[in-house]
Amino acid sequence: MRALLGSHVSVAGGLHEGARRLHEVGGNAMQVFTKNSNQWAAKPVTEENVELFNKARKQYNVDYCVSHDSYLINLAAVGELGTKSYEAFVDEIRRCDRYGIGDIVFHPGAHVGAGVEAGLARVAERLVRALEETADTNVRLLIEITAGQGTCLCARFEEVRDLLGLCGGAGARLGTCFDTCHAHAAGYDLSSEAKAAEAFDLFDKIVGASSVKLFHLNDAKKGVGSRADRHEHIGKGTIGLGGFRALARDKRFRDVPKVLETEKGTNPATGRDYDAENLECLRKAGF
Repeated sequence: MRALLGSHVSVAGGLHEGARRLHEVGGNAMQVFTKNSNQWAAKPVTEENVELFNKARKQYNVDYCVSHDSYLINLAAVGELGTKSYEAFVDEIRRCDRYGIGDIVFHPGAHVGAGVEAGLARVAERLVRALEETADTNVRLLIEITAGQGTCLCARFEEVRDLLGLCGGAGARLGTCFDTCHAHAAGYDLSSEAKAAEAFDLFDKIVGASSVKLFHLNDAKKGVGSRADRHEHIGKGTIGLGGFRALARDKRFRDVPKVLETEKGTNPATGRDYDAENLECLRKAGF
């Protein structure tokens, strides 16, 4: 089995174009937005869209695909924003089901002053309701660790554990996504092989390694505990290669899909695509 390694890719021109772009940089696991991430409205998914996407997945050997939900969604919000967020979240689950995308990764949301306990309870209620409303699908929901900016929930491993607990625990349709930049920014030091190994062990102890169904592989522009969600190219930030080598050697996470969320474009110094360079760097680190 090939390692599931890839990137978040642009879907300009359609999701099928994302599969082509992933192939060009040498990946086989991709993350996409199924709609504009900064708009509530979404174009309906057509049979043609689905057919083109599934054909491209086969043509370009895409072994894994995950959707990242809209940045506008805040499942911890109250009032109109909370209602719109829930409706958009359920709609995203339906969109993924149409495309045959098995996972959605999402930020739990921000409590905006209500407090962590109240915020987690509100997110949990909506997650449980969304799972029930979409019980006719197999789409899995992945809670992403956050960097802890503002009042964002789930920067602490204990909050991830508590949210899972409020939802009945990790299971067939609920898991977690470990973002290396976010964890480092939240205060879990990944800047050396030894420290990163300790952080992964701590996550296993508090949340459970088996809950992790996806990794976002990002270096960090800011230091440990900065609470800044600022991604950097692999090996170029405050995590460095040591933390990624530790993850590559960790047998608990060997088969978990891993995708980049680093800056896109062409490296002016080398003329090569940034994603291709970052994936090469990760493979040299042991992935």
